[in-house]
This record gives sequence, structure tokens and C-alpha cells, in this order.
Amino acid sequence: MKRFNTTGPCIPEKHYMADSKERVEKICMLVDDGAYFTIHQARQYGKTTTLAALARSLADKYLVVSLDFQRFSQSCFENERSFCLAFAAEFCDEVSRVSDEEDNEAFHKLTEVDRDPGLNLRSLFGMLLVFCRSAGKKTVLMIDEVDSATNDQVFLDFLAQLRNGYLDRDLKGRITFWSVILAGVHDVRHIKRKIRGDEVQKVNSPWNIAADFDVDMSLSEDGIVGMLYEYEKDHQTGMDVSELAGLIYAYTSGYPFLVSRLCKWMDEKNGRMTPDIPESRGWTREDFQEAVRKVLSEKNPLFDSLTGKLREYPELNRMLKTLLFTGKIISYNPDEPAMDAASMFGFIKNKDGAAVIANRIFETRLYNLYLSSSEMQDEDIYKASLRDKSQFIVDGYLNMKRVLEKFVEHFSDLFHDRDEAFLEEEGRKYFLLYLRPIINGSGNYYIESHTRGLRRTDVIVDYRGEQYIIEMKIWHGKEYHSRGEEQLAGYLDDYHQKKGYLISFNFNRKKQVGVFERVIGDKILIEAVV
Repeated sequence: MKRFNTTGPCIPEKHYMADSKERVEKICMLVDDGAYFTIHQARQYGKTTTLAALARSLADKYLVVSLDFQRFSQSCFENERSFCLAFAAEFCDEVSRVSDEEDNEAFHKLTEVDRDPGLNLRSLFGMLLVFCRSAGKKTVLMIDEVDSATNDQVFLDFLAQLRNGYLDRDLKGRITFWSVILAGVHDVRHIKRKIRGDEVQKVNSPWNIAADFDVDMSLSEDGIVGMLYEYEKDHQTGMDVSELAGLIYAYTSGYPFLVSRLCKWMDEKNGRMTPDIPESRGWTREDFQEAVRKVLSEKNPLFDSLTGKLREYPELNRMLKTLLFTGKIISYNPDEPAMDAASMFGFIKNKDGAAVIANRIFETRLYNLYLSSSEMQDEDIYKASLRDKSQFIVDGYLNMKRVLEKFVEHFSDLFHDRDEAFLEEEGRKYFLLYLRPIINGSGNYYIESHTRGLRRTDVIVDYRGEQYIIEMKIWHGKEYHSRGEEQLAGYLDDYHQKKGYLISFNFNRKKQVGVFERVIGDKILIEAVV
């Protein structure tokens, strides 16, 4: 029976998967054009699964040689000869697995490269040229986890030979590999960033022949629907496939690992791993919210990789804090090193020219990371929340109005003498810091980033099946404020809510601090003024 997979590549016969046919067809077009290109995506983004599907799709037309540089030990990169020996051995093993080229004389020479005392990259590529010319099909070379080798100069020399081979086929008619595909986290054009720290701004010229790769590797909402329909066909749970697929996509933006991880949690909760629960039970919105909480609280290789990058790139860490806590719009600029790194590692994406966090799961995980630091938890407002939190849950429901009342009380006591700049930069952070201990373990929250351009930030809180919409904004005059209230009332329609919450950070010395209830049309607004 099939299952959801979050470890290693997905196999269609064993795992529930979104249909990758359209994506693979687009990549095949690049191969048919004879392109050399890189597939660089964040960790666990389905690169290996895509390469496997691509190899199957190309097999009838091409000799596809798929290598994985993670199989190469560090000793393979000690010098040029050791690399050539390792590469030739892996290359020949793969050719033997996928073809009948063993009787090819050129193939035999590749199996005996260890007999050449002067073996180097140049002579190796000479033998590869002869093999590719004599093979029954055009040869496509695919190398996965290519950036696992990037601490070694010999790898740059290898890239240079690939480049020369590409140029020679047009200038001299010498065709080695028809197409080359390198896959990894780092864009191979920026390999030198990992090799030479003192040349951080330089790009890798040996791979400047790479074709543009603009194939979207994320899963679409329709793709998730198809995957869940396949699951539903097997298990007949009666779930609302469209609703669940919409929720999964809204929180993951189609990040393959996160999609599968959420599905795996819901699958195992509803019968597959719990014998006393009927397997026919459908997934619910409450199950989804619990899965989100579980994923946000777990340690896994993806989150470990992301937090490791924050330590490795301090400028990336600073940029993400600014993006998360201030609500400021940051223009997407791929030439800015921190933003380039954030995009490459999957933290952010370009949305209408602005940098935004890539998905809600990452956003909440980052908020939790920053808000749980020892520095943050030493703040007086966090300690106040820990003391207060037992009074906010009544009969299992969150009393958000009471949360705002206590937040206003503590914020006013602690920060009443701060200026406008403080409110602009720190107000949102302190509300989230107060909120987190209250909902921790039973709820989750995220920031609705598309509202940042309207000079406000909306916090969406999910707590035990209930949803709370909280708008935070800086006071900019009565007229502007009134328009904001009307906007929030209209915005509640999108969430099918009759009640909304507004926090106004007001630097006017004559302001009236407190929590007030207003009725606008058929909506109730609970406003906190601090």
C-alpha cells in the first residue's frame, strides 16, 4: 500500500505524489535543445525525485547517465587523478546499469583508466568524447548533490572541462555530452562563495554557459488535489479534498517536503498508525491545524538546514528579522548578497517585486525561533504573559478580547514613554512575544504578508478550530484610522468572520488607552489602543 514519503526520493509505485508530468516535459525541452543547466533548489524540494522522473522520461531517446556526488568520498577530491578515477568508475557503473554499451571499445578504455599514469581531466574528457561519439544514443549527464563537492578546487576544474566540451561542439563539432544537468542547493554560478571566502562577490565563470532554468519546482494546488484524490481512491475517507488541498497549499506554497509532511501526519493520525481509529475517517480542518502544530514543533533535516544557514550568514539573519518584525516592504534585489542567499536557500520569494517569506510554515517557524531566544524570553512582557496565560482560555476557547486588554495594560506600563520610532519597529514584535506563550501547544499563528503594502500587518491565529483576525497598525490620523476600520471590516469577509481585532500603536500624547468595541455594518471590531 502506498504512503506519504518524507525521506529520500519519491517512487510512483510506492508513494503518493503530485503529478510531475508537466514539469518534466518542460525540462525535457531543455534537454532536447542540448542545454547545459543547473537545477538549484532549497533542501528537500524534490530535486532527486524530479531527476529520477526525468531519467525515466528520457530513457527511450537518450543514454542517461545519472551520478550523485554524495557517493564520492572526500579522498576522491584530493587531486585531479583521484577525482578522474572516481568519476570514471561511477560513470561506467551507471552506463552498465542502464544500457548495453559494455561491448563498446571506448567503454572498456574508460573502465581501465587506472592504467594511465598520466591520467588527468583533459585525458578523461578525451575518452568521454570518444565514448559519447560511439554510443548508440546521445548522452545526457545528470549529477545530483553537485554542491557537496564545492569545497574543492578540482571541482572547478571539472566545471571548466564541461564548459570547454560545450563550446567545442559548436566551434569544432566535437560533441561529448548532448546535455548536462547539475542539481543542488547552490546555484553553481556562485560556487566560489563556498570555495573562497575572500571572493564572495565573484561568480563561477567556468559555468557561464548555463541555460536559464525557470521551471517551477513547487507543487501547485491542483497537483496537491490530484495527490489527495489518489489517496482518497485508495482509502474512501470522505474527506473534502478541495478544502484540504487549499489549506495545505496556503500554508506551504507547494514546498514538496512540507506538503508530504503535513499529509503524513494526518494520514497516520487517522487510522494508518492508530488501530482503534477507523481508517475511513476523513481528514478535517482540525486535523490539519494539529498537523501544522506538530510540524512546527518537530526537529527535521529541513529545519536544521535552515537554522544552520542563519548562523552561517549573519546578514541573512538580520534581513529576515527586519522583514518579519517591522512590517516594512523590502524590494526584491537578487544582486544584494543576503537576499540572494535567502532566495537560494528557500527562505524568501519574489512576490510582485517585494521579498516575502516563502511560506507560512517557514514564517511561523522563524517567528518561534526568534521569539524563543533567551534574550526575548528575558523581556518583561514575555514574563507577564507566562503569568497571565491561564486566564485566557474559557471552556477550551481563546478569549482574544481579554488577551488584548492585558497586553494594553502591560505594554502601557512598560513602554509608555517610548517614541514613534519604537512603536514602528518594536510594537509588532512585543505583541507576538506576548501572544506566543498563550497559544503555544494548542494553536498557531502566521502573518498575512500581502497586507504589508497597506501599512498594516495582520496576524491570523488558529486556535482549536477557531480563527482570529488581528490587524496591527500605526496611528496616522483619525481619517486614515477610520478608513482602516472599514478595510478591516471588509477584510473579515474573506475569512467568513463577524468579529475582528485591531491594535493601534498610537504615539499621540492625547490618545485614550484601552480596549473598545465598535460596530461597523454587521461586523464587531475589538480595538486596542496603546
